Amino acid sequence: MTASDDVLAQSALTRRLVWSGFRQMVPISLFVLVFGAAFGLAATQQGLGTSWAVLMSSSVFAGAAQFAVLDLWGPKVPLLPLALTVFAINARHLLMGATLYPWLRQLPPARRYGVMALASDSNWALAMQALGRGQPGLGLLLGGGLALWVFWILGTVLGTQVGSLIADARRWGLDMVMGCFLLAMVVGGEKNLRMLLIWVVAAGASLAAWRWLPENSHVVTGTLAGGLLGLLWKGESDER
Repeated sequence: MTASDDVLAQSALTRRLVWSGFRQMVPISLFVLVFGAAFGLAATQQGLGTSWAVLMSSSVFAGAAQFAVLDLWGPKVPLLPLALTVFAINARHLLMGATLYPWLRQLPPARRYGVMALASDSNWALAMQALGRGQPGLGLLLGGGLALWVFWILGTVLGTQVGSLIADARRWGLDMVMGCFLLAMVVGGEKNLRMLLIWVVAAGASLAAWRWLPENSHVVTGTLAGGLLGLLWKGESDER
């Protein structure tokens, strides 16, 4: 089997693979439900009705960006700062798409963009881990994204109704769940000097930006630093 055949096989997008991704992401989605509820509560406190809060969660599907938008919400919404803030926080999705491009390009455009519309940190990490093992990953990406999206919306609805019961998710340490999940994906992924240095550079750049650059810029800075190093220092599998 040639390299192109391997890529084509890994790009498979069947109902079975999507369902598998959905089931695998349900445990982490339960914690997403809690943060969705926190967003729903915060949205109502800022004057958004249930329908508007749910519409935002359904269409934007980006927790950090949505909370940032609420900080700018008011009688007069500053559209340009709002747009720049959302772009800065979600700029890492550009590199997510770039890392997945060899497999995404095998899909028709409608499926390709539909899959990426549900991409987030956790299901992207799950998909990349599978692809790194030579297994199909796009079904995990789509199925996992669907699970996260559904639970995020359910959480938002819950938060607009009884959000005060779980207003402070950090009090219970739930803010650490996603970080621990992503760390587990890294530990279970490819292990070599290249990957180690990429993560070290990304973490160092992110910490430096958090200390000295404007708010939320650490997300973009860390992503770009690690991504550029990975682009310049290609692995053995990339060079074949």
